[in-house]
Amino acid sequence: MKAKTPRWVWAVAALAAMPQLLPGSAAPAQAQPVRVQAATNYVGLYEKIEFRLEVSGSWTNPFDPDEVEVSLQLAAPGARSVTVPAFYCQDFERQRLKSADRVCDWLYPRGNPSWKARFAPMQTGDYSAVGMVKESSGTRSSSAVRFTCGPSASRGFVRVSAKDPRFLEFSQGQPYFPIGQNLAFIGSQQYVTLSKAEAIFDKLAENGADYLRIWTCCDDWATAIEARKSAWGRSWDWHPPIVPMPGEDNGRKCLKLPSTGSALRIDPSHSVALRPGTRYVLSGKVRTEAGAAIKLEGNHFKPPQPIRAGPTGSWGSFQHEFETGLGDFWLGDLSLRAEGGGSAWISDLSLKEVAGGPELLWEADINRSIRGFYNPLDCFVLDELVASAERHRIYLQLCLLTRDLYMSALKDPASPQYERAVQSARMFLRYAMARWGYSTGIAAWEYWNEIDPGLPTDRFYTALGDWLDQIDPYHHLRTTSAWGPSAKDCLHPKLDFADTHFYLRPADKGRLADEVDAVLERTRWLREQAPHKPAHLGEFGLADEKWGLREEMKLSPELADFHNSLWASALSDASGTALFWWWERLDQRNAYPVYRPVSRFVADVPWNGGELKPAAVTCSDARVRLVGLQTSDQAWIWLFNPEASWTRVVVEGRVPSRITGTTMEMKALPAGTYRVRWVDTRQGDVISEEKLPLHAGLLRLAVPDFDRDIACGISP
Repeated sequence: MKAKTPRWVWAVAALAAMPQLLPGSAAPAQAQPVRVQAATNYVGLYEKIEFRLEVSGSWTNPFDPDEVEVSLQLAAPGARSVTVPAFYCQDFERQRLKSADRVCDWLYPRGNPSWKARFAPMQTGDYSAVGMVKESSGTRSSSAVRFTCGPSASRGFVRVSAKDPRFLEFSQGQPYFPIGQNLAFIGSQQYVTLSKAEAIFDKLAENGADYLRIWTCCDDWATAIEARKSAWGRSWDWHPPIVPMPGEDNGRKCLKLPSTGSALRIDPSHSVALRPGTRYVLSGKVRTEAGAAIKLEGNHFKPPQPIRAGPTGSWGSFQHEFETGLGDFWLGDLSLRAEGGGSAWISDLSLKEVAGGPELLWEADINRSIRGFYNPLDCFVLDELVASAERHRIYLQLCLLTRDLYMSALKDPASPQYERAVQSARMFLRYAMARWGYSTGIAAWEYWNEIDPGLPTDRFYTALGDWLDQIDPYHHLRTTSAWGPSAKDCLHPKLDFADTHFYLRPADKGRLADEVDAVLERTRWLREQAPHKPAHLGEFGLADEKWGLREEMKLSPELADFHNSLWASALSDASGTALFWWWERLDQRNAYPVYRPVSRFVADVPWNGGELKPAAVTCSDARVRLVGLQTSDQAWIWLFNPEASWTRVVVEGRVPSRITGTTMEMKALPAGTYRVRWVDTRQGDVISEEKLPLHAGLLRLAVPDFDRDIACGISP
């Protein structure tokens, strides 16, 4: 990476706990050797082996590879070499604590930050690994560690099919058709916490669903690796009293306390975990004028503790110690209050164990740059999610970049701002690849959620695609999304997966008949733009005119929209099912069993065989809508009664009329006898099964009577 990324002041005290990371500290007289330790000396094919690297040094920002580039060079079987980037990280302890009717995830730093590398071998045999550190002062390396890779049951990474690029397969050649939904917002303040997400993974896997779109770009309302997470306000109401530091001319900022006597809350977006029975110290700098004083108020400061400043008009340091009780797991309420009518400022607020260790109140740092810092807590949360996905054989589409940190810089591809955005995104992708790229549970990197489709992003996607070609040896799929249809993104050669989002609203009534019509119309559009790429509806659902939940969706237990959209998308020629958005509604209604019948029905479809095409099928009843796929001698058909649409059943309260006495005809099948299975789409059971001969090039079938929908499988 070219040295164009600015040298941000990295002021997070969590990392300052390590003496070699203190800004301005003296570098060692002689660089210490790099040491590498492997977690094991044997690993299965496509499985993770983790390395810990002991690296000494003094850096402004260890996340910036222009400043310090740590990597692992592997000698693979057959004289091949692979380089994977290493990453800087903080480990955490985790406990599940019950609070009222929910489980809270207590996450507490374990030890000091360290360097790690993760690798998944893609061929069996003997390997050796050498740690490399590259800095302005030169390059250092470790001695080699050796390990062996043997066979495993893993199917490997998700790939574009070699025979049919419209669909997916695994490294080992098995076909893969994603069935799943969105589970975008995961966080301690959300309906879906980390523990809740893992419980949902269980339910999805039990019912045959295996694909999730998850955001790591939620800013301060949920998981976001790179975002402004602040103890002083929220993104939707951002007006903290941040001002230049009085009396200093160094560009640093501080907080000016309200002179009215009202409290300034210290309110991180993450609940701050504390360890019971432990002594802590809260410290910082303060300045007061005109007789002002500051009181520190909170659960652990009763009565309020005074904060003493130095002489009027100068900055002074303060610290207060407290000890947690046996049941104290959280910091809780904390605020600052100015008294005396004068002005008061505070800076460099810090919370650590008295014995030392990582910073716990890193969200209080207002001088931390947003881009280029990857917060340790959410990185650990994603570690846990990825590990859980692997255990459940669920594959993740990770929406990575926080859009609003970049979008304003992408207006002019020739501008310095655009180039800085490219460099920041490359740096982020390097970190993501280093930390999570090893995992077969990562199906795709998604750059944005719903960026402006009118922005000139072609250069951006080309630069990131070229970058991932260099640093991602696993060749994960790459995709993106825009807030409106974007044909140029579907066509872009460095985007592997075409994606669009759609919500059926009342305003669409004149154009689209129902949710099934919407799925099929949007899939046709995708296939027109990307006839030779995987393509799916990355977000789909019903919505009101303001893109929120319709009132009937909140009240009705009926999930006709979900059921119908799932079946329609599974057989629509898309590369996966439409990913439903309203995950809280699905969880509250226990919608997960809806996945099982469709998962079982499409399990034998040869998605990567190169023969799939829309089924040549007709029905004698013009009311029935047919959606299906076929090969030269097999077919999978879904028959839908439009009177069973969500609007008809829920909004209008109608009972679908029964479809009786209907026949269906299949064309384009070779002569022979065929096995026909009629399937109940709600239970997944076979209703009836028969053997039928082909007559005059047609297979004529009597359709069992049905009210809403039914499915048919045809094979020799």
